[in-house]
Amino acid sequence: MKKLNTNKLKQYLPFLLLIVAIVCCNLAIADVGNQNRYNSGGGGFDGDFDIGVLIGWLINLFIESPVMGLIVVIVIIIAYRVAKKKGANVDYINKGVNRQAETDSTPDFSAAVAAEIQAIDPNFSSDKFIGFAREVFMKIQEAWTTKDWKPIRPFESEALFNQHKQQLDEYIRLGKTNIVEKIAIKHCSLHEFRQDGDKEVLKVWLNAIMRDYVVDDKTKKVLESDPNRDWYMKYEMVFNRKAGLKTQVGKKGNSITNCPNCGAPTEVTSSGQCTYCGSVITNGEHDWVLTDIHSRP
Repeated sequence: MKKLNTNKLKQYLPFLLLIVAIVCCNLAIADVGNQNRYNSGGGGFDGDFDIGVLIGWLINLFIESPVMGLIVVIVIIIAYRVAKKKGANVDYINKGVNRQAETDSTPDFSAAVAAEIQAIDPNFSSDKFIGFAREVFMKIQEAWTTKDWKPIRPFESEALFNQHKQQLDEYIRLGKTNIVEKIAIKHCSLHEFRQDGDKEVLKVWLNAIMRDYVVDDKTKKVLESDPNRDWYMKYEMVFNRKAGLKTQVGKKGNSITNCPNCGAPTEVTSSGQCTYCGSVITNGEHDWVLTDIHSRP
């Protein structure tokens, strides 16, 4: 048998490590299934690596040194089996997801953004608005799971409400339910504020761990994802209000349970009108309204 050339092994070692890294990344990080019905981005290896280059390199390696080629293939097989075993272990995945959430260094610009808003609206409270954004996010997840979009009508713009309702109606038509549960918000902060013509725009960044899976309404069979698997999601929530509006003195803060115009318990028509005072409360004329929510990298 041809003697193993250790110098060649050292030469090929970087390529070998690259192959192992690619195999492990592709198996350990799975594509997100339903992605919570917002703009989604999956996991997995993302880069400019050409698989054809890898195959060509392996062929040349076997021609030059069959022993070396055999060693590389064995290492790849072992790495594949190890990564596959870990990738199929929900507990292992969940630990990784939680570790990612705890070590994530999402920037927090709340203080600077709040100061910018308070320059034109002295009574604006960063803490109260962040609490409001968290409440809106949780209410959206609850409404999605129960397949009842009416409760979120008061704090979504008409365009966003119709978009989400259309998506939800499709699930209802197909006899499916997208269950989102065990939600743990890990980060929520003000990210950006700007004045855009006759409106003000406030962006909030929110990170959360959740369970997200789809079941058949009749059989209750799980169709997508895993009820025991955690997902770490990052969102950008965009709120608008009419330029020049001021936070009311003595107001407890933004609320999803009371009309921002008359203070009555929130009950709105399909057109976004308060049933008590008749004001359209979903167009940002009286208070902040959610106009967009999407996943971010």
